Amino acid sequence: MKKIFLFTFLVITLAGNASFHSKFNIQNSTQSIDSIPADSKDVSSIDAILKALYDVISGPGNEKRNWDRMRTLFIPEAKMIPTGKRTDGSFSKRVLTVEDYITSSGPYLEKNGFFEKEISNKTEVYGNIAHVFSTYESRHTAADEKPFVRGINSIQLWNDGSRWWIINIFWQGETPENPLPAKYLN
Repeated sequence: MKKIFLFTFLVITLAGNASFHSKFNIQNSTQSIDSIPADSKDVSSIDAILKALYDVISGPGNEKRNWDRMRTLFIPEAKMIPTGKRTDGSFSKRVLTVEDYITSSGPYLEKNGFFEKEISNKTEVYGNIAHVFSTYESRHTAADEKPFVRGINSIQLWNDGSRWWIINIFWQGETPENPLPAKYLN
C-alpha cells in the first residue's frame, strides 16, 4: 500500500513539472485549434486582449458579431461565469463554455444591440499569469446617456510565451445593495 501511495504521489508531482513533460514528450491537451487564426494585435498584450474582448461582443442591434474572433481569445476549456442575486435573495452562478455563451447570449446581443466598455481596471501579473478586475458599463446603443448595468469582470489570463489567452471570466453586476467600490472606478 505504501508503494502504491508513493508511486501515485510521484506521478502527480512529476506530471505538473515542465521538465517531466518535455523529457517524456507529453503534449499539452489545451493547445487551441482556432476556427480562424488569432490576430496578433488582439493577443499581444493584456490591454489588447481586453480591448478585443469588449469589441467583439459590442455592436448595434441587427448586426452579427465575429464569434470566430471571440473564440481566438480563449483557451478551449475557458469558462464564462456570470453570478448574481436571485429574486429570493439567494446567490447563484452559471458556468458556461465560450460556445454556451455564444449560443445563449449571442442572439440577444445581435438582435437588441449591446455596447460594453471597460471604465477601469486593476491588473496583477506574476510570470505568465495575470488577473484583471475590469470594471465595465453596458449600454443598448452607443448613444445611450447612461449604462443599464455596470459591474466587474474578474478575468484570468495566461501567456504561453507567444501570446495572451483568456482562461476564465467571472462577473457580477452592480446592485443598489452592492455598489461598485470607488477603488474599482479610478
